[in-house]
Amino acid sequence: MVAGRVAVGLMSLLVLTGAGVASTMLISLAGGLNTSDALDPSGPKSLGSDQNILLIGLDSRKDQDGNQLPKEVLDQLHAGDGSEGGYNTNTLILMHIPGNGGKVSAVSIPRDDYVPVQGIPGYTKVKIKEAYGLAKFCAEQNLAKQGITDKAELEHKGREAGRKKTLETVRNFLDVPIDRFAEINLAGFYDLATALGGVEVCLNHPVKDSYSGADFPAGHQTLNGAQALSFVRQRHGLDNGDLDRTHRQQAFIASAAHKLHSVGTFTDLGKLQDLIDTAKRDVVISSGWDILAFAQHAQNLTGGDLEFTTLPIAGYEKVNGQDVNKVDTDQVRAAVRVAFGLVAPAPVTPQIRASATVDVRNATGKSGLASTVATALAPYGFRTGQLANTAATASSIAYGAGEKDDAATAASLLGGLPIAADSRVPKGHLRITLGTGFSLPAALGPHGADAAPGTPAAAATSAGTASAAEPPPAAGPQGGTVDGSGIPCVN
Repeated sequence: MVAGRVAVGLMSLLVLTGAGVASTMLISLAGGLNTSDALDPSGPKSLGSDQNILLIGLDSRKDQDGNQLPKEVLDQLHAGDGSEGGYNTNTLILMHIPGNGGKVSAVSIPRDDYVPVQGIPGYTKVKIKEAYGLAKFCAEQNLAKQGITDKAELEHKGREAGRKKTLETVRNFLDVPIDRFAEINLAGFYDLATALGGVEVCLNHPVKDSYSGADFPAGHQTLNGAQALSFVRQRHGLDNGDLDRTHRQQAFIASAAHKLHSVGTFTDLGKLQDLIDTAKRDVVISSGWDILAFAQHAQNLTGGDLEFTTLPIAGYEKVNGQDVNKVDTDQVRAAVRVAFGLVAPAPVTPQIRASATVDVRNATGKSGLASTVATALAPYGFRTGQLANTAATASSIAYGAGEKDDAATAASLLGGLPIAADSRVPKGHLRITLGTGFSLPAALGPHGADAAPGTPAAAATSAGTASAAEPPPAAGPQGGTVDGSGIPCVN
């Protein structure tokens, strides 16, 4: 269930290399990191001096040899008794570092994206987070049949198989090269966050969640290692669940980079040594990665010239009893190319322009639906107001003074909901109630036939597939970009 730990691990590594740390310390770091041969050296490469780096966050409560973390560590992490987690890659972020020194772009792959997989017996598609653990299990079964029983050897070779399958699956899904990768597990996140001496984050709303241990007020606050883990683990109680948690990951990376770049961080030799020791203990990087040479490519990470995008999903469905994200592969690949600056985005000129603020009340019991509807209406000009759950009732739209036309537009987009004037609704507002049984019409989703003309959704429908120049869809639960230039506020 953990997310974001790899980001801090690699951010520490990247920022250390890019912030003018003494060469003797860099040499010490480069010589002591754990390395992996999972990345095929003959695979596709980025053009010129561009680099794509995959950050892998492994949801494991075990160390590199397969030993369970000590109970006192698990207690600090609020992460159960060690039996949870398995080997899911609950964080997958592909970071693009242009060779010309331009903006660094990172795309987050939602962990439940249902994607094709190759070479795993019994599976043709999996949640992308599962590729690592399934490949590891199969490899260990085969090794055991060959008579290999040493626990550490099985763990090491099993993890290598998991890394290879993850790299292959991500590369095939996104259709872009992967030049380097870094992996870190649960303990590594905690160690690195603690070594930073706390990281400032910002929340739009107060949160309290017993599953992750998150219990924070709204606004800016500094979190210690255990609190930071709760911050990036929380998904219960968030409107868009895992997708909102992805924004937490992104915000934490930005905040960690800000802290690493702050005055004093790199003049404190004790803190630097803690970061280096933690990286040596907890981070695994692809073999052949020349950390000293890479230093000159990492400058923008230290300056905050960094932007995050969450890749779009096409909806939700159940497969064998599991909730998965449906994806449109062409649309996802187009979003990656736009985010990485490989193509220019097409112009977006919606023709339907409403102006009302929508207050959405969710009576369906489906978590996050109010936010999903508000986000889906945004490309048409509707502004997002208050979002809340309410008791079971029928679907309807009530409108304030002067908003009858916008109410009719919203009603049509949402499948023909009844509308009525209501003096209790403020001027300029609509009160949309999502009654029992309501579901978002397919026409309003990322590929809807009724999408606003000129939007990515409409272009995808008319063309049959998303063109390579399309930007990510403006509407969708994945939300917008997260600015890595400071400390962004998130849900």
